[in-house]
Amino acid sequence: MSEILALGLSHKTAPVAIRERLAFTETAAAEFSERATASESIEEAVVISTCNRTEVYLVVSDPVSAEAEILGMLSSRAGMRPTELAEAMYSPRNCDAARQLYRVSSGLESMVLGEAEIQGQVRRAHERAMKAGCTGPMTNRLFAAALTTGKRVRSETGIGRTRVSVPSAAVDLAIGVLGDLPQRHVVILGAGETSELTARALAARGAGTVFVANRRANRALSLAQRFGGSVVGLDRLPEQLAVADIVVSSTASPHPIVGHEELALVMESRNGRPLLLIDIAVPRDIDPRCGELEGVTLYDIDDLQAIVARNADARAELLPQAEEIVEEELRRFARWLGQSEALPTVSALRAHANRLVEQVLSENEGRWESASKRDIARVEAVAKAIASRLLHEPTIRLRSLSEQRSHASLQIVRELFGLVEEDGEASASGTIAANGAKGANGAHSEGRGGTETDEAVEAGTLAEVRPLRARGERR
Repeated sequence: MSEILALGLSHKTAPVAIRERLAFTETAAAEFSERATASESIEEAVVISTCNRTEVYLVVSDPVSAEAEILGMLSSRAGMRPTELAEAMYSPRNCDAARQLYRVSSGLESMVLGEAEIQGQVRRAHERAMKAGCTGPMTNRLFAAALTTGKRVRSETGIGRTRVSVPSAAVDLAIGVLGDLPQRHVVILGAGETSELTARALAARGAGTVFVANRRANRALSLAQRFGGSVVGLDRLPEQLAVADIVVSSTASPHPIVGHEELALVMESRNGRPLLLIDIAVPRDIDPRCGELEGVTLYDIDDLQAIVARNADARAELLPQAEEIVEEELRRFARWLGQSEALPTVSALRAHANRLVEQVLSENEGRWESASKRDIARVEAVAKAIASRLLHEPTIRLRSLSEQRSHASLQIVRELFGLVEEDGEASASGTIAANGAKGANGAHSEGRGGTETDEAVEAGTLAEVRPLRARGERR
């Protein structure tokens, strides 16, 4: 029977020095998903990787085996022992895993409460995994529902109305250190979405910018035209560092762009003029040792948390309303998940009963020489009716099981009736596909599944969490 499992770490559980070891590029995320789904115990996989988190969402047949396998893959990527990495990780299952994704998509787990950028990052993560052939009915439904939850939280509460973001916090930090910005020479490394947000925040404070980019020169030029800046190639970075007052870096480079030795040479040419470096990239663009150089002040993304915390008070009062929306949507998913787990067993049970009816009828076929075709048809109908009525009450009860009881109860039913594993798996695949395919093709793009006539099951009873480390110890 399939379960949902998530493994992850975030700015709440790990410093940037660990997070950057598990940062994925888009290509690496797709490759990791493909490697994960090659395992016998993992059916679907989606990797979310942002500056503040790396999370892997899985559909698994054996959660214990899958958790150990993914932890091993992540620790190998990070160059850490599994036991060491496990200290920073969380591993919710089923509806607790769904709750985590819903909160992430809604911006409730972000460094900047309610940030809008995470919604697009979650969507793109799912699209990448889908394109790689690593998603399926359950992850498709899960991510569609999570995105719907994020939209509801932002549209029905005011949690995302103010344009506070990590880049805007970086600009606030620069103002706090250096004062007004219009007379300052500001350099932005990178031309991605984060650089655009940084340029917008700088322009609002009257600062002009120089974009330093090689790979995305056309986009950098477009940003420069919009925000009154200019563009130079990465080969001219040393001369820009020589004249800069502020450098804000947010590229997707897997390696540092500004090294300690190179910056030391630049600082010698600045005649003691101070340089403020703000590195909001993960992995970091600026060698941490640069902060040891005389005249250099270096902040990384974790240093922004204090600034962000001061801006969070106004939004905190909206948190209960946002969390209620999350729980409401989670109950919808819980109903769908419960049905998806029960229906394969119900289907296998009825198929088993039909086979028994056919078998008994076949075994007694030679004893009905004097019976007419009409009589035989009546016997067959009666036999099937008995089987159907016998299974009617168990079917209703199986469909109404709560998640807390369903795993054990369904397993007992399969064992009592001798339902072979192949039938259960085939039925599970077919039934979940029937329920979940709509989430993939858009018919349920709002992620609201389940039969509304079924009683809503409290989401809390559906969740099972096996954290690698107790949440209370991490937060």
